[in-house]
Amino acid sequence: MRAVILSFVLAAAACSDSPGRTPTTPLDSDGTHLRDERGRIALLHGVNARVDGVFDVTFDDGRIPVEEVPPLTDDDCRRMRALGFDHLRLPISWSGVEPQRDVFDEAYLARVDAAVTCAANAGLLVVIDLHQDAYSKEIGEDGAPLWAIVPPPDMLLEGPLTDLAARRTSAQVTRAFDSFFAEGDPHGLQAEFIAMLEHVAARWADHPAVIGFEIFNEPTVGFALVDAFNFAAAAALRAAAPKKLVFFEPSAIRNFTDGVPTAAAPFPTDGAVYAPHVYTFVFRADQTALEELVPSDLEPSIQLARAEADAWQTPLWIGEYGIGPTTPNADLWMDVQHELHDRYLASNAFWLWKEESQGNWGVYDYDATGETWTERPQVVRWISRVRAARIAGAVVENRWDRGTRALRLEITRGSARGVPHEVYIPEASATTFTATCDGTPLTAPRDPGTGSVDLLCEGVLEVSP
Repeated sequence: MRAVILSFVLAAAACSDSPGRTPTTPLDSDGTHLRDERGRIALLHGVNARVDGVFDVTFDDGRIPVEEVPPLTDDDCRRMRALGFDHLRLPISWSGVEPQRDVFDEAYLARVDAAVTCAANAGLLVVIDLHQDAYSKEIGEDGAPLWAIVPPPDMLLEGPLTDLAARRTSAQVTRAFDSFFAEGDPHGLQAEFIAMLEHVAARWADHPAVIGFEIFNEPTVGFALVDAFNFAAAAALRAAAPKKLVFFEPSAIRNFTDGVPTAAAPFPTDGAVYAPHVYTFVFRADQTALEELVPSDLEPSIQLARAEADAWQTPLWIGEYGIGPTTPNADLWMDVQHELHDRYLASNAFWLWKEESQGNWGVYDYDATGETWTERPQVVRWISRVRAARIAGAVVENRWDRGTRALRLEITRGSARGVPHEVYIPEASATTFTATCDGTPLTAPRDPGTGSVDLLCEGVLEVSP
């Protein structure tokens, strides 16, 4: 039956649902940008968080968990918002949602509910991300349940995760991906996944903080196979949650090539958002490119990402980007990324909030001896900066300068129509920031919980920390 359902979904996906389309909420798409309820361009700045009990990497058969994952607390969510993040990309696991075929785990879904509530109570929006790394916790890191690994694995693995790169390229992981993405879905795996996805989407279809669902994290097969799967899954998602956005990724090959072929036609489902990841040079074994990094090295990936989104006729949201704090030229890499994201009007979600395993990335340093988390001032400086969060009017230029750390936003004169821009001001600049409109000083209160300032300007807005 699920194979029949998938065939129907594929046929439906061949036709755009633009006529009489249902607007999405709380953010909508105009085919180029995300828009808020006041019609302003929404430039999102979010964060990814692996959450204990949600990022499913534990076993009930005595095997060691793949890795340690921190909890998500109310303090975490409030701190995310105070630092300038406005949404949470929340990775969830197929193995958690549906550990047995056709059996949905209500206890697991309740833990996802709790994470969504934590974010919503802090004023954060949420993208629910169907995540995987190396296909499954059973043979890789996270993702599919054991019953959805075809052919069955040669060996079940456990933690600690010290060999992720080897797991990603192992024969059993490669076979599992090939089976899942096989043309025509001969094993029925895509149909099973899409049915699970529909269940997830229906659960949060009307949640006011959930802006949408991401189909599949970092699919590791060719472009054509990924596109066909995305078309089918997106159509099913929109049917299950017609008021929510659908985030879709290209093949994970892009993580290494920094570009993919542009689409020949628009994405066939309304409310879609193009969601590539950007890790230019970061995962190269040879770090020479990072050691010799110049700003112009990083622009092609973002320039191409914008062109790819434009070809799909969707907004651009960089669902992951980041770098290890001790990596060569990490400060320059991050600052240039933010300059480029602003210039090309790309939303983003930083990887990662907290991490006590793998590369020890994230906003916090972890002390295993005392089991304590300490904010890294270096990373806070990266992520917490003056930026335009909502832009009223037609953009001429949106430029953040990494040297002065100041914002210059110019719109077509009069196009804001009396609607203010929303600008984030970091905590460190709460009492020192200055703003001008066409050279005339502006004053406005800063919300201490969100850092937001509303500034009305029909011309050139300049904000300095």
